[in-house]
Amino acid sequence: MKAIQFKTFGNPEVLEYVDLPTPQADADSAVVQVKAASVNPSDVKNVSGHFDHTVLPRTPGRDFSGVVTAGPAEWLGAEVWGTGGDIGFTRDGTHAQFIKIPLAALSRKPTTLSHTEAAAIGVNFVVAWLGTVEYANLQAGETIAVIGAGGGVGGAVVQIAKARGARVIGVDRHPLSADTPAGRLIDDYVPFDENAAEALRALTGGAGADVVYDTVGGVAFETALSLVKRRGRVLEISATGKRRVEFDLIDFYHNETQLLGVDSAKLGVAESAPLMTALVEGFESGKLQGPAIAQEFPLERAREAYESVAAGTRGRVVITM
Repeated sequence: MKAIQFKTFGNPEVLEYVDLPTPQADADSAVVQVKAASVNPSDVKNVSGHFDHTVLPRTPGRDFSGVVTAGPAEWLGAEVWGTGGDIGFTRDGTHAQFIKIPLAALSRKPTTLSHTEAAAIGVNFVVAWLGTVEYANLQAGETIAVIGAGGGVGGAVVQIAKARGARVIGVDRHPLSADTPAGRLIDDYVPFDENAAEALRALTGGAGADVVYDTVGGVAFETALSLVKRRGRVLEISATGKRRVEFDLIDFYHNETQLLGVDSAKLGVAESAPLMTALVEGFESGKLQGPAIAQEFPLERAREAYESVAAGTRGRVVITM
């Protein structure tokens, strides 16, 4: 089969378009013919050597959508999707024509999404679901403030929160475009600046948000803490700009704030499958929508796809097989 592989860490130029043995199914695994696979910022970081646990040589790629070609009879021909923090790192990933995954990782993709659209869901929506639903247990009628609502994860959080009946306040440097699902769904917008806390509290009767999902972190951390109500929940997934932060510990414990870290990379492809399956109903009912696809590249042009993501392209970048 054709695949992308890197044998040393570096910029996208280290990616090679190679022939590798097609994986074979066994009693515990199935083989999926990959139809499409997105390129995430974490894939670019992986190739650059950002992650200590990556084992070389390696085929990168976390997200995928495809068709089962070998495995249990009841799965043959099934259209499936998935993501994982192990594939592309400690086991070969999705930027290849075929991938071998555990049977527990099989999840049927929504019928309402094309393979290209389904391939762009994984990382962003899994970490959004994990924080919003599993950790914060966001309830209907609660208010959530989403810092970085215009980004990939932020947009997924907005959609999931609205589907759960929450009030959503988008916090971003720029107003959200009405052409995006997140821009159409937010109830209020607050500029991300020194007046963000004051503006948000004016919208919440002085109380603050029940949940703050901070997709930026680092430079946004103190702002995130200032937006949450007493006994509210703050979710952190990143450390943009700085990894060490300072905050007023007295204010923190007086407010009885719950601070939660969320890391979907700890979930392998099998552990991520139940979350992918939980998302299906939302997409098939129309409550959730796939993100905008900015660019598509064939597998042999994977370097260009990685370069595009590294340059900060808005919207999702997908490799099609």
